[in-house]
Amino acid sequence: MTIKQAMVLAAGLGTRMRPITDTIPKPLVKIDGKPMIDYALDSLAEAGVEKAVVNVHHLADQMLKHLNSYKALDIVISDERDRLMNNGGGLAKGLKLLGRGTVFVTNADLFWIGERADRPSNLRRLAGFFDANRMDMAMLCVKLADTTGHNGKNDFNLAPDGRLTRYRERGPNPVVYAGAIVMDTSFLDDAPADDPFNINIYFDKAIERGRLFGMMLEGHWLTVGTPEAIGEAEETIRRFRTFV
Repeated sequence: MTIKQAMVLAAGLGTRMRPITDTIPKPLVKIDGKPMIDYALDSLAEAGVEKAVVNVHHLADQMLKHLNSYKALDIVISDERDRLMNNGGGLAKGLKLLGRGTVFVTNADLFWIGERADRPSNLRRLAGFFDANRMDMAMLCVKLADTTGHNGKNDFNLAPDGRLTRYRERGPNPVVYAGAIVMDTSFLDDAPADDPFNINIYFDKAIERGRLFGMMLEGHWLTVGTPEAIGEAEETIRRFRTFV
């Protein structure tokens, strides 16, 4: 299945990245010479996405200029300059700018490297993994050992059948949420219309229904939350390229 629409969450304040984010929005901070958001946009374009909604808030004019220059996708702006909606509220608002049906949801400040050229990409595999008859959300996951810049905490336990539950100490097969989801837009039909909320509400809703599923990422996952983490991420990228 080829998914042709997506939402990229990019409206955060990037407070832990200060003082860099006093003058540049976090999604535009360059890692190995490339703005972070472009890792997400390029992955979506490679997977066959044609249209992506991106929400903006902090230093939005810079975001708009950059996104206007990005040509691999038809980008639609979800404007949160008047009110920041948190990740769940931002997603619910942004989905209204897309057609009904299956969508990718990704974060602008999380990305991965090391996909094999002779295999389908992580997002293409996630699209093929998603089954709307059994799943509310299909989530890309990664082992803690395959991350750089993460806080060291696991998020979920991944069962042999792919179902996810909240991580508990010493639980089987712990994994980290890698910042990419496939879902049907209808899953958020009952979301608050204009109120900020955290997307974890819907993760828990899917878990309660036995319909949150996970698929393992191929490669290495990076998150850059502080100025000091930029160098760590770039060194990881250099080492990984040398290794492979």
